[in-house]
Amino acid sequence: MLLSRVAADLYWLARYVERAENTARILDVASRLSAMPSNYGGATNEWESAMLATGGEFLFRQHYDEPSRRNVIHFLAFAHENPASIRCCLDVARRSARSVRTAITGEMWDAINTGWLEIHRSQSEHMTPRQLAEFLASVKEACLRFDGGAFRTMLRTDAHAFFRLGTYVERGDATARILEVKYHVLLPHSHTVGGGLDYFQWASILRAASALTAYQWVFRHALRPWRVAELLTVRKELPRSIANCAENVQWFLDQLANDYGRQGPAQRAARAYHARLANTSIDAIYAEGLHEFLQGVLAENAALSEAIEAQYLS
Repeated sequence: MLLSRVAADLYWLARYVERAENTARILDVASRLSAMPSNYGGATNEWESAMLATGGEFLFRQHYDEPSRRNVIHFLAFAHENPASIRCCLDVARRSARSVRTAITGEMWDAINTGWLEIHRSQSEHMTPRQLAEFLASVKEACLRFDGGAFRTMLRTDAHAFFRLGTYVERGDATARILEVKYHVLLPHSHTVGGGLDYFQWASILRAASALTAYQWVFRHALRPWRVAELLTVRKELPRSIANCAENVQWFLDQLANDYGRQGPAQRAARAYHARLANTSIDAIYAEGLHEFLQGVLAENAALSEAIEAQYLS
């Protein structure tokens, strides 16, 4: 049985690496959308949308006058004052990895340490679109190497279960946030759902979740907004879907219950969360309202994280 401190470090190590990757994906979407002609702009600019997707609006307003390209890139990628910036996430992740060095493998340490060194060599000042694309690609590559190293080399013990819990809790939250911003921020009021601009934006969302090819395999027809929402919410085949993340959280919590010989509030919360997603459909989601559904997902995911922390990590 792990010490709660070690379990917490593994859990948050996974969450911060996942958060760094998801922030890079959100910035990549904003960069793609910013390449569109200005007359296709949304209700807010794409850089403001990226900032809103991370939930950092209040903190951003304290330090910056406007959500310009330069300000948002600095805030989300490099700012020390933003604890969810890519740089801060990898700083915390590297410290956590060092503190549990004996619980992770050499491949995992090399991946996180290399990614940390690379980002500290990067600068946000006057970053061209090409430099930004290369920087974001390097962040995603480092995070994927780390995740792949864990998948291929980490022992399937309770340490692995806590690590994977962090991954899937964070990933489910990120997918909900990306969808929430698309539906309520990006599309201008003067454009209809399903129009040309809407199509381009939904395609960008799929790219953010590495799901564009998956969409073509599952649905085999042109992009339709409700199908994109379905894929990212209730289709368990997609690794980044909310339903897949909820299923994996329940699975790893059940594994911990078997390992430790008891269940608790975290297992009950995970079952309720997973059951709600498993028993819904995209038609029911749209009847409820996508915004309301996603707000519920974010609230349940946060409550589930609190239950995990209270039961195992404190």
